[in-house]
Amino acid sequence: MNSQIQNNSRAEASTAFTASTASKVLIITYYWPPGSGAGVQRWLKFSKYLPEFGWEPVILTVDPQYATYPSTDLSLENEISGDLKIFRTKATDYFRLYNRDKNKIPSAGFASDDNKSLISKVKRFVRGNFFIPDPRRGWNKFAFTQACKIIEREGIQHIVTTSPPHSTQLIGLKLKKKYPYIKWIADLRDPWTDIYYYNQFYPTFISTAIDRRYEKSVLDGADKIITVGKSLRELFVTKSPQIDNKTIIITNGYDEEDLKGIRSVIPLNFTISYVGTLSDAYPIGGFLKAVRELRSDGKDIYLRFIGAVSPSSRDIIRTTLADSGIEFIPYVEHPEALRQMLSSNLLLLIIPDHVSNKSIITGKIFEYMATGKPILCLGPQNGDAACILKEAGSGNTYDYYDIEGLKFFISQTINGEYSIRNPDTTAFSRRKIAGRLADFLK
Repeated sequence: MNSQIQNNSRAEASTAFTASTASKVLIITYYWPPGSGAGVQRWLKFSKYLPEFGWEPVILTVDPQYATYPSTDLSLENEISGDLKIFRTKATDYFRLYNRDKNKIPSAGFASDDNKSLISKVKRFVRGNFFIPDPRRGWNKFAFTQACKIIEREGIQHIVTTSPPHSTQLIGLKLKKKYPYIKWIADLRDPWTDIYYYNQFYPTFISTAIDRRYEKSVLDGADKIITVGKSLRELFVTKSPQIDNKTIIITNGYDEEDLKGIRSVIPLNFTISYVGTLSDAYPIGGFLKAVRELRSDGKDIYLRFIGAVSPSSRDIIRTTLADSGIEFIPYVEHPEALRQMLSSNLLLLIIPDHVSNKSIITGKIFEYMATGKPILCLGPQNGDAACILKEAGSGNTYDYYDIEGLKFFISQTINGEYSIRNPDTTAFSRRKIAGRLADFLK
């Protein structure tokens, strides 16, 4: 690993605070390489580009030996600068305490588990009522202790806590109480008590009340708040109207350097690719029926799913399409995921079906856009993701069961009648977004 790992042997390196260290920012994040996903890449990329704008990031994360990652991507470790200070701590892994399958790493705290058995429901109930706000809070006491040492040794005046897991925000809340002079920025990438899978944990009234109290304490206590989209910002403001003036939107994005050296390919067979997790919360039935009808009309359409697909979703896909012209590729590392995107004719984006789905902006939407491939989005047409695609001219959004609309758009793409309107995606480059974050920190 090409990162500079800090440990207790550096205790003697304590330094007095000087004005020159005021540009340091402590980033407290559970998700970091070798973990993978949008949450990892967000602050990995910020730490890569913030130094260009006069900020020195210092990372506090969990030691991988004690971490619970839904998936890993060793390729991301290659992007960590050798100059970056990284502190890692142990954690108590509460997931393993009540999960018999030691080899199964839970995604979103068992939210993607479609098992309907009693034991599965009991696990979810325990998760939602005995580990509030989430089981990864087993990292908090270790992270808080280390954060105090870093703040005092490095002369830190700015800290960022990023979530999910939302338990990480409680570290910031505690640090702000101990060091009132510190500027604390809470980065909230997803809804908290309104996340689309929240009720899958069967929270009681008391548990929900406790969780909402945590949520409001963080919103009120943070000096500044960052969200990733307009609807998510509006959601948090409804919970605490006084945060309106201290909350801004800083989206995710794409890194131009990730795309260098990867050639865009037009497959011989018209290929629609979906990259990412496909759980039962992602309605795909209408899209599959549209593809089936187009095939009946003589259209040769090949489907490729890259990532974890739930057993029930896999069954629906195979049953609807008679198990033909379909490829399932297990989770791949980031460079390979980009290659798969660039080797497609059309990219499929699905927003989970939930009352709060207007606020959902999947991390991959920006990399989808950067490929220059047309994007077919299933979800709310007035949602944030739909607005981004419409403004950029990168694709269209349809209701989950608008079969005629889906057939029309796919046919347009096959016949070459739909083309990207030369979108300017530079606003979503990781470097430019890091510049916005740097200004916000000031």
